[in-house]
Amino acid sequence: MYPESIKSLIESFKYLPGIGEKTAERLAFSVLELDEEQVQMFSDSLLEVSEKIHKCSKCNTLTDNDLCFVCADNTRDSKVLCVVEDTKSVFLFEKLGMFHGKFHVLDGLISPLEGINPEDIGLSKLMDRINKDKYEEIIFAFKPGIEGETTALYIKKILEDLDIKITRAKFEDLCKN
Repeated sequence: MYPESIKSLIESFKYLPGIGEKTAERLAFSVLELDEEQVQMFSDSLLEVSEKIHKCSKCNTLTDNDLCFVCADNTRDSKVLCVVEDTKSVFLFEKLGMFHGKFHVLDGLISPLEGINPEDIGLSKLMDRINKDKYEEIIFAFKPGIEGETTALYIKKILEDLDIKITRAKFEDLCKN
């Protein structure tokens, strides 16, 4: 019933998480109400993110430079590493201004039910970093749930022979500060 270009835009919005048919239709019609300059800015922003954003070579968070803003900041506590499951957690902690050490972003959490195993979440990069940078404390800050607990226990077991303090922070407690 819609012209092809509108149908295509609706289908494009449905690629985004949590966007169903009705929301995609509303977004598509919202775009039609934008002026040409706004549409161009929106389009340019999508292309720029697609072309420039990649993972930090050190910590795995998203950046448009080789090193992200945290890794490039030499004033941060380089002896404490907070391991998180995704980049959104890094940005949340930074917005709250609650952590002044370094971060490492995994590629998700271990979830055997979903077929996500330890080798799928980038643990080798984390271990290389821990062995190279000699941290005094590693903090696991995963969202609550079986996957977070499983991942924390798995990494803790790997690190048990190293002289590093391991802390399991509750994600929701960190977000309350």
